[in-house]
Amino acid sequence: MERDEDLLRAYFSPSRDDIALEDIDLGRIPSHVSIIMDGNGRWAQARGLDRSKGHVAGVDSLRETVTTSVRLGLDALSVYAFSTENWKRPQREVELLMHLFATTLVKELPLFHQENVRLRFLGDLTALPKKTFDVFQQGLDETADHTGMTFALAVNYGSRAEMTRACRTLAERASAGTLDPADIDEAMVSSQLYTAGMPDPELLIRTSGELRLSNYLLWQLAYTEFYVTDMYWPDFDRWEFLRAIRSFQGRDRRFGGVINR
Repeated sequence: MERDEDLLRAYFSPSRDDIALEDIDLGRIPSHVSIIMDGNGRWAQARGLDRSKGHVAGVDSLRETVTTSVRLGLDALSVYAFSTENWKRPQREVELLMHLFATTLVKELPLFHQENVRLRFLGDLTALPKKTFDVFQQGLDETADHTGMTFALAVNYGSRAEMTRACRTLAERASAGTLDPADIDEAMVSSQLYTAGMPDPELLIRTSGELRLSNYLLWQLAYTEFYVTDMYWPDFDRWEFLRAIRSFQGRDRRFGGVINR
């Protein structure tokens, strides 16, 4: 995606002691960055606050991350907001999250319009409360013609369920005689996932120091580079994003091969 170099440099000025925009090769920005946003509750508890305050604070970090992604010229940003397992959390917390999703999206739509961001959802939205579902549909409708960065929000998402759904769809087509099982390949499986048409993430960022994927994009992350920070999500900002990209750019991405030197 094209980026405005003047806006970019102003956005990252002044620089920090340990990281600056000049540390980044702007010609090698990953096209798709995905983030597991973790640590909202622990951030709040560490400050003697209710867990709900962490979720509210996390919205500010998400807003800054979307803007940072646009400034850097990403084609796609995806974030893990609510998993299929998160329904097991206390009902009060789940209700708060659903309310927060709806109210936040309404507030952030002007930003999506301003930045030409196209909204997309990963996951089964049919299980969401009607108000949340309706607001999500509004966001999809209002940004459908935007041609800038794609922002994909994973809500009621689980990778195993996603892959099971894809297999079931292909099996039904094979059973109906419209698909030869011998024709099923990786591209066909990918076309049945929620991320169909999006590039696989090149960089996955996980906050709060946890070293697991939590049933997130298991197919799509096959060759993705990981960056884990101990920082809780509400503290994540544009500078930590730059540190993640600097780390990414220092990797040898061999994809199973060997680089001749």
